[in-house]
Amino acid sequence: MAKILEINPDNPQPRLIKEVVDTLKKGGVICYPTDTMYGIGCDIYSAKAVKRVYQIKKRPKNKPFSFMCSDLKNISEYGHVGNTAYRIMRKNLPGPYTFVLSGSKLVPKIMLTHQKTVGIRVPDNAICQAILSGVGNPVLNTSATLSEDTEKEICDAWDVEDLFGSQLDLIIDGGTVYPDPSTVISIIDDVPEILRHGKGAVDSIVF
Repeated sequence: MAKILEINPDNPQPRLIKEVVDTLKKGGVICYPTDTMYGIGCDIYSAKAVKRVYQIKKRPKNKPFSFMCSDLKNISEYGHVGNTAYRIMRKNLPGPYTFVLSGSKLVPKIMLTHQKTVGIRVPDNAICQAILSGVGNPVLNTSATLSEDTEKEICDAWDVEDLFGSQLDLIIDGGTVYPDPSTVISIIDDVPEILRHGKGAVDSIVF
């Protein structure tokens, strides 16, 4: 059984956030709420934890996970941000988007595609922001679902516990989040392309 921590989604308790951050820094794997759905993650610099997430998700090693950054400045450390990308992200983040960029040298190899690209999110969620601030670097982000279990909706911490149980070290109960995947937009070479329509509106994306 994973430990379940009830954290206020609007005003996360610092003492509880510290416990989450300590778990991540020790190489733990957690589940947390975002602005689109519950996610599973770990410190991107803990190779052992990243491999655990691959096992939990039953995901092929050639499909790297995306990760969360705290803000646009943080993104520019881990991805190559051109003028168009900067303008689009400044207008839409934080929010329900995943942006695909060329990765920088700071990104661990296990988090890069063969084309050396990365998927980066800045969720509009106070718990995520508090965790990222405490850890001080990006946190892996993948949906708390199994690819072959698309019928089951994961809306709260107890759904996560039922599905993954003791495979996780910690589950954050941040209330109900009805799953609605992020919109995925590639801005490789500063050319925007929508790869997946999701929760994030695309009206403001200039082509």
